[in-house]
Amino acid sequence: MQTTFPRLMLAHAAARPTAPALREKEYGIWQAMDWAALAQLVESLACGLHQAGLQRGEHLIVVGSNRPRLYATMLAAQSLGAIPVPLYQDAAAAECVFPITNAEVRFCVVEDQEQVDKMLEVREQCPQLTHIYFDDPRGLRKYTEDGLGSLKELIAAGAVFAAQHPQFYADEVAQAQATDVAAMFFTSGTTGNPKGVVHTHGSLIDRAQAGAEFDHLTSSEDVLAYMPPAWIGQNIFSYAQWLVCGYVVNCPESAATVTIDLKEIGPTYYFAPPRVFEGMLTSVMIRMEDAGALKRSMFHTFMRVAQKVGPALMDGKSVGLLDRLKYAVGNFLVYGPLRNNMGFSRVRVAYTAGEAIGPDLFTFFRSIGVNIKQLYGSTETAVFVCLQPDHEARADTVGVPCRGVEIKVAENGEILVKSPGLLKEYYKNPAATAEVLTADGWYHTSDAGFLDAHGHLKIIDRVKDVGRIQGGANDGAMFAPKYVENKLKFFPHIKEVVAYGDQREKVCVMINIDFDAVGNWAERRNLPYAGYTDLAQKPEVYRLIKECVEKVNADLAQDAMLAGSQVSRFLVLHKELDADDGELTRTNKVRRGFIADKYKPLVDGLYEGKSEQFIETVVKFEDGRSGSVSATLQIADSKTFTPVGKAA
Repeated sequence: MQTTFPRLMLAHAAARPTAPALREKEYGIWQAMDWAALAQLVESLACGLHQAGLQRGEHLIVVGSNRPRLYATMLAAQSLGAIPVPLYQDAAAAECVFPITNAEVRFCVVEDQEQVDKMLEVREQCPQLTHIYFDDPRGLRKYTEDGLGSLKELIAAGAVFAAQHPQFYADEVAQAQATDVAAMFFTSGTTGNPKGVVHTHGSLIDRAQAGAEFDHLTSSEDVLAYMPPAWIGQNIFSYAQWLVCGYVVNCPESAATVTIDLKEIGPTYYFAPPRVFEGMLTSVMIRMEDAGALKRSMFHTFMRVAQKVGPALMDGKSVGLLDRLKYAVGNFLVYGPLRNNMGFSRVRVAYTAGEAIGPDLFTFFRSIGVNIKQLYGSTETAVFVCLQPDHEARADTVGVPCRGVEIKVAENGEILVKSPGLLKEYYKNPAATAEVLTADGWYHTSDAGFLDAHGHLKIIDRVKDVGRIQGGANDGAMFAPKYVENKLKFFPHIKEVVAYGDQREKVCVMINIDFDAVGNWAERRNLPYAGYTDLAQKPEVYRLIKECVEKVNADLAQDAMLAGSQVSRFLVLHKELDADDGELTRTNKVRRGFIADKYKPLVDGLYEGKSEQFIETVVKFEDGRSGSVSATLQIADSKTFTPVGKAA
């Protein structure tokens, strides 16, 4: 599609001026902005930014939650030929220094006082950051720093300029081409400085259109925008596809109200990483355990019916009349109220991506009538590479290539992709660009996988992470850490896992328990505990986690290729892994190398056969202060199984 985002916005404003474009919840009440009002707001913002000195080709940082005026700011920047760069709103100030310096940013638009404080903090290291505009003025009345102003004032000044120069905005929008850079997204930086992924209007719009065609999206969809806008997944669903389809994007009041807002909006098109779906199921199961005997019995009875019949119904397969009748009764008594309680009463398509989703979790949602599917993509591919057709959704694949995508598998098992949605380049990093983009247009995904007999893509792990066991009974066996980690995370009691084993004689893992799920489990057994650290080291919790580990080992033993990846030893960490402590990226990916260095005594203890190990860890609190947490951690052995087909 040879167009740009501002032109798409103007087309909706011309064709459907009074249709709602955005909704924002303020003080508990949903406020709607129609397409005509949005177009006027964008024009005023663009004129205001032009007056302030924003140039074509220049970068503009946007930091905050999903807010209508921040979306309008991105459109305004693109209208002038400038390039919006969204950053994670929960990033520490120091994390913003590299993107601001790398992109030579002078202009920044932020949500509130918290983000203003961060930008003012980094100004000493980023003296070029001369203009900071804020959306929410609360707490900022007495701030007098140079270059600090409100979006309200910028909009007012821009409106005056627009009235004096009525043709200016239209002329600016007309200059843009589909091949122009539309946005830049910084990667999570698991192994070093983040890289700026440069996308054009054409690459983002083409992939948004391909996804919309695949799932027959229309302007009547409702979407809840609650993930960070700096994550390209959220940006595609609530910005690129929003402007392609013209549906309504709903912005929650705050992170704390998302669950309530989800029920109130009842989105028709929904996207969340597996951990969000895991949290929903964990919450459901906790409530059921606390329910009365009759309600609990009814739930479990009809869930057995759902697991037997639901996925077949979702896949359009024939089901016996009696089973269909039982499911209908279950839908009235259990599944319907359950979907409504989770906010899924109107969901037509629900996607998950980013990590593997557990088969049980996947089956649960499909069995109660939620059309949950998986997709495969990345920041560099503008998300949409593979999608699952409605009647071919399976937990062990990520779908088939969507329109315009070619896939081939290299000799080392790496997946290569050719697509209209590929990045233009990594900003100011030609060496990194050359590493991932071949001269003939193939993108190296760094993921290992294969296409199955049905044309569906299966992902095993990151190519660089796939290793080999060295020594011992499994010498030379393949080790896929992410595969092992994901299988363990399928259990509701396990939140995070870090697996080690490459060039070692066995696999060992460090585990984070899910505090809510395990806490509820402990309370129902009258097991007292005094916080996360205490609960994590309870012998009863270790027995619970050992059962999970050994179930995974039994499952791995069935796979001739990965049987050597069975876990021999494990420990439960004394603290939750945290992005603020550098252990996770801002998209919650494990930084395995960093963790190995930080927790070297624990890794050594696992491999040296110790039964316990003392550790003291520096942690960062929410208010910026640092402290330490120490504990003596138990280290446990787990049973491994003889691979199927191998002599005992």
